[in-house]
Amino acid sequence: MTISDFALIDRAVAEAAEARPIWAQSGATVRSQLLRGLADVLEANADELIGLADRETGLGEARLKGEIARTAYQLRGFASEVDAGVPFRRIDDAAVEGLPPAGRPRLTRVRVPLGPVAMFSASNFPFAFSVLGGDTASALAAGCPVVVKAHSGHPQLSRAVFDLARGVIARQQLPAGVLTMVESASRAGGGHLVQHPDIAAVAFTGSYQGGKALWKLANERRHPIPFFGELGSVNPLVALPNALAKDPDGLAKALAGSITLGCGQFCTSPGVIVLLDDPASDRFVASLGTALKPIQTHRMLTDGIRSGFEKAAAAIARANDVQALFEPAVDGAGPAPQLFQVSAERFIADERLRDEMFGPAAIVVRARSLNEATEALAAIGGTLTATLWGVEEPNEANRALVRVAETIAGRVLFAGVPTGVAVTHAQHHGGPWPASTAPSTTSVGYAALERFLRPVALQDAPAWVLEGKQG
Repeated sequence: MTISDFALIDRAVAEAAEARPIWAQSGATVRSQLLRGLADVLEANADELIGLADRETGLGEARLKGEIARTAYQLRGFASEVDAGVPFRRIDDAAVEGLPPAGRPRLTRVRVPLGPVAMFSASNFPFAFSVLGGDTASALAAGCPVVVKAHSGHPQLSRAVFDLARGVIARQQLPAGVLTMVESASRAGGGHLVQHPDIAAVAFTGSYQGGKALWKLANERRHPIPFFGELGSVNPLVALPNALAKDPDGLAKALAGSITLGCGQFCTSPGVIVLLDDPASDRFVASLGTALKPIQTHRMLTDGIRSGFEKAAAAIARANDVQALFEPAVDGAGPAPQLFQVSAERFIADERLRDEMFGPAAIVVRARSLNEATEALAAIGGTLTATLWGVEEPNEANRALVRVAETIAGRVLFAGVPTGVAVTHAQHHGGPWPASTAPSTTSVGYAALERFLRPVALQDAPAWVLEGKQG
């Protein structure tokens, strides 16, 4: 990291700080117009951007086309939230004459924007979790300027999207500091951004190691700031025999597709499959291996990510009592899928078996009883998702399984696979540590803007103060 790099970061943050009061006081029409303008410019330049993204990431035109559509959709969705007055909602308690506790002054609870947000782009979603992704959209909707930390895995795309965004900002005659970007790929640069005194919050999606280091820096500041980090997840799936017996081949094919989707580089990729010792489980495992082994993956996003995956998978393969269920096929453009198996007893005893393999691999955990399956699930700790197949009956064993799933996960599925996170009001994309650093918040869905608003109670405020809080 050079002095000039620090200076560029300081300049970007200074622009954001200058725009802070203007954007915080902006009304709903101004904010929603910007968000819709950003969605429009993405779609208008989709072909060029998708081609550029594919060259840098290798994710493929179909995947990237869907992702750019999702990004535009969520930008417009947050615009609708702004138009509905969500960031400007307030609670007004009228004054009551008399002494406390019955008597009270007038109290109005409002929410104010936190200030400039440092947004760390993700490698695996070059549109939806990058320059104009959900973190940027939700922060802008809340009234916070955004300083984007571009990801080194797709730098040309980041610059292209940022240039388009700055054009929209200029045409709408908004302060340039509403959205700025820094490109430093070093840890020192990221740390400098997080610890800059004018940064008020951080949004991060990435590795556990990188996220934890930045989270510590955010808390070591003279004045610590909120750090909204998504750090990693193994996303366990528990499949009971009654569910597997119905359609083992179909379920296996669906799960194999989820494990290898995006070459396994989804934060919700299922990495742990918990099964009971049962003939239905045996048939399912055979079908899963048959479905998984021949799948050809595309290249991974970076050499570092591939190296990390290979090291993680090799560590699982070397662990005591772990069995590889098939010999990986010869690598194509990306790494060959892998599938391992271990007993629930060993899985519970060895925490290394619960480490994330960020890539196209999973480990099957064989339990002797539903109680042991529940214990294996509990051993995992914080995770973004937990999937439960076959808990339709309201018996105590199933209730216990659901309780544990709700304890460790931010989203519990009772059908389907965990990859694919809908942008809705009810969505929650977070979870206990290490899935995220702020488990009560979400990075996907419209509740994401709540992260960047701070409540303030105004007591006996004059009319002009309250009028200024309207959208």
